[in-house]
Amino acid sequence: MVQGTRPLTQLASKAHWQRLGPLGALVALLSVLVIWAASVGAYSITINEAGDAFWRFIFGGTSQSQVDTVLFSVRLPRICAAVLVGAALAAAGAAYQGLFRNPLVSPDILGVSTGAGLGAVLGIFLSLPVSLIQLSAFAFGMLTVAIVYFIGNLVRGREPTLVLVLAGVVVGSLAGAVISLLKVLADPYDQLPAIVFWLLGSLSSIRSDDIYSSAPLVILALVPLFLLRWRINVLSLGDEEANALGVDSGKLRLLVIIAATLMTASVVAIAGVVGWVGLVIPHLARMLVGPNFDRMLPASMLMGGSYLLLVDTLARTIAPIEVPLGVLTAIIGAPFFLWLLARGREGWS
Repeated sequence: MVQGTRPLTQLASKAHWQRLGPLGALVALLSVLVIWAASVGAYSITINEAGDAFWRFIFGGTSQSQVDTVLFSVRLPRICAAVLVGAALAAAGAAYQGLFRNPLVSPDILGVSTGAGLGAVLGIFLSLPVSLIQLSAFAFGMLTVAIVYFIGNLVRGREPTLVLVLAGVVVGSLAGAVISLLKVLADPYDQLPAIVFWLLGSLSSIRSDDIYSSAPLVILALVPLFLLRWRINVLSLGDEEANALGVDSGKLRLLVIIAATLMTASVVAIAGVVGWVGLVIPHLARMLVGPNFDRMLPASMLMGGSYLLLVDTLARTIAPIEVPLGVLTAIIGAPFFLWLLARGREGWS
């Protein structure tokens, strides 16, 4: 009897490793990237110096002002912001791709990034303080998706997801047109460079307060996605199948849209428009752990945080001046996405 249970035990152990093994490897990768990002830059910090600084920070000791200032006031907030922004965009992309059953969907499918960009551009055009510019970006991002969802309910049809996508394209195009108009009207010596720099995305001016304001919103949005991960799997089968299995597809779709929009708007408000993360990273996560949303959500977040931390570290070190995040993510993401398309829909079904 004991011998007969051995194959079952081995299968359970193998399934457990297949579930947790890739996630453990991604955690290790993220840890290595955090250490590397903390040590490189214009002011080099060795691993020993970083370890001593953390020891002093936790247990107290004689402060080395320059090392501590660079590490805790400049680099660590930026590292935390890069991980937060990458994880949030990747999680939102994974949720949207499962919701719309389409691997070509990104977090901006309903116009949240364009709406947030309009809010930030309007704030810069009105010469508002930085905090109000971020608040305006967040509010306009949420408002844009609310308008899209209202139009989707107003124009009812047999394909509600298709109506939402088309409404997102229309509203996003209108927001983009207003952004262009404000760029034409802006002061070319003061406001226009700030507008262009914000639209390209950057973490160069990130502060600890930005993380404190954005992280709770991201965590709040992740809670329903995590609790409803099994129902989101069912929703990816289609509305008719989901309803037949007892899932209210309309309410669940609205909840997923709210959660993904809240995540995207909160991080775009502090980092600007950073493209391709929410489109490419969920593909990689799906290829690594499969389409099950239960595993794909944490894998997407870990890969998204690692990817954007790597890109941001390169952005501040590869050139004498800082390269905007949106430029690097497009240069890396576009060819890589073409390679993914050439491989077909592997891991999607």
